[in-house]
Amino acid sequence: MALEIAMDEMAERLGLDPIEFRARNDTQVDPEKPNRPFSQRQLVECMRVGAERFGWRARNPQPGQQRDGRWLVGVGMAAAFRNNILMKSGARVRLDSRGIVTVETDMTDIGTGSYTIIAQTAAEMMGLPLESVVVRLGDSTFPVSAGSGGQFGANNSTSGVYAACVKLRETVAQKLGFNSADVAFSDGRVSSGNRSVPLRQAASDGELVAEDAIEYGELAKTHQQSTFGAHFVELGVDVATAETRVRRMLAVCAAGRILNPKTARSQVIGAMTMGVGAALMEELAVDKRAGFFVNHDPAGYEVPVHADIPHQDTIFLDETDPMSSPMKAKGIGELGLCGVAAALANAIYNATGIRVRDYPVTLDKLLDRMPEVG
Repeated sequence: MALEIAMDEMAERLGLDPIEFRARNDTQVDPEKPNRPFSQRQLVECMRVGAERFGWRARNPQPGQQRDGRWLVGVGMAAAFRNNILMKSGARVRLDSRGIVTVETDMTDIGTGSYTIIAQTAAEMMGLPLESVVVRLGDSTFPVSAGSGGQFGANNSTSGVYAACVKLRETVAQKLGFNSADVAFSDGRVSSGNRSVPLRQAASDGELVAEDAIEYGELAKTHQQSTFGAHFVELGVDVATAETRVRRMLAVCAAGRILNPKTARSQVIGAMTMGVGAALMEELAVDKRAGFFVNHDPAGYEVPVHADIPHQDTIFLDETDPMSSPMKAKGIGELGLCGVAAALANAIYNATGIRVRDYPVTLDKLLDRMPEVG
């Protein structure tokens, strides 16, 4: 949050547009290890696409100049960055005589859609409809996965499922007597040349089981893997009370292949909502004399509600990262949060001319510095 506010301040001092300033300082290699290039970095593209969609050119760079009735209107942006963490992740897949594939991995689903994307992966790999795949998660007797957190779960866990399915495909092909390297799995059948056999036939004598894990070797040492984005915010600040109201938000994300656009969008707009809370209202009050958390429940700890979030939009760049994993995907969840609070603070500055570096930006930090207006 602090860094992206500083970028905005430096751009203003230099007389540059905030997006242009960031673009001029972009890099395609790790600044701390220049011999290690990014596997893919489209930060500038995120900013350009976002600026076009959001109408950034209409923004007045001079603070406090746009008025809509009782509201001072401001527009702000910030870049988003989050590393793509590579972690070993395993899975077990089973094929039964009905042609049902069961996936087992100790991966968790904490509302992030793991069941869905793991089922999608197995279905596509084995050439089955989604309803022919059963996903079982969260059991410690299953193969160890990457787990959830730090937006590393989806890419790694689906890659582990991919690896297990590759092994199962090899077992199926051998069982059915296919020796060709061009065996195709589709529509519940296994085919090569003029020969086509139902997938379930491979398990007619008993269940087939395959287990494997994804491992990345020295990849993290040779290439920097990260996700990138740009957040745009328009808001209004009441000229009399200094209350802030978000009007619209946009996130543009470059995060490799998006495994499921619907669940990915839900992750991002949820993260954007968290960013509004962090910037404008969430603050933990602690009585340090007694070690007491004063606002320890939702009655005193304020979080955003529907009325605080009028409009959100999300754009995913159409990209695949060839080095990230067999899935060519990367993380997405926390990318939707990184930079949101800074974009809000920058928009408040554009609306009022007031820089606030102490979150949350509540009205008491603005009120005595609000510009005189008629």
